[in-house]
Amino acid sequence: MAVAQIHFDAAFILYLRAASLAETAPMMPAILGTVRENLPSNDLRRKAVESIAEGISAKKSTLTESDRETVLDTLAAANQARTTKTIRIRDFVRIVSIVSLLLTAVAVGVAALGAYRPTAVPLCFVPQTPAGGYFTVCPLGVASGGDPAFPNTRATDPADYLVVQIIGLVSAGLAAATALHQMRGSTTPYNVSLALAALKLPTGALTAPLGLLFIHGGFIPGLSALDSSAQVIAWAIVFGYSQQILTRLVDNQAKSILGDPPDGPKVTTKHANPA
Repeated sequence: MAVAQIHFDAAFILYLRAASLAETAPMMPAILGTVRENLPSNDLRRKAVESIAEGISAKKSTLTESDRETVLDTLAAANQARTTKTIRIRDFVRIVSIVSLLLTAVAVGVAALGAYRPTAVPLCFVPQTPAGGYFTVCPLGVASGGDPAFPNTRATDPADYLVVQIIGLVSAGLAAATALHQMRGSTTPYNVSLALAALKLPTGALTAPLGLLFIHGGFIPGLSALDSSAQVIAWAIVFGYSQQILTRLVDNQAKSILGDPPDGPKVTTKHANPA
């Protein structure tokens, strides 16, 4: 796509250079739009093209050979800036997509391992009863007995990991939907927002069981033994949504690549009502 655009831009500039001045002048509005879209407002080349276009529009002057060279050189610079940005966005989307596929494969592998050997690393907790005994709580089951180091494996279910991952994925989807409104659109053919949303889903499917394992290992102060399946599911929702903490860095990188418009971010000025 970028290579085709480069060839098209070069051919268009060659056409304008070979065309007569009378044929080039009517194309000034389109050229000015491209320049304004891709060059900042303080660029001297852009200011020169704007001055030429204003003179032609107001019929105060006509397009000269010198003016045309200035316009075409500026148009080439604007096209180059657009192409550079497009390539950066393309590479970013490709990297994010590859990482998303890898994380998806890892999530599927974790779910398969959990189904094949549900007792290997169970997502279970062993709270203490008021009488001093213990019982085992898993995402999909509860059983009496067990101790903090060895949960009762009768409470485990082959679908424990799968259910927790699905919950984490749904929570990550909600986080992705919330974050989309902060992303600015792009005129490039590469959908940055979709790539970022696709990254959040498998990340949430992994952070949900990992967070529960952190609780089970005592890494989170004050949380060591959840005493109901509902609590396990609730914390899976929290940890699935918390993938936003990790993927926010990628969101910020995407905003940096997309950048502000050449004229800078729009600022809304509020006018005070007269007293």
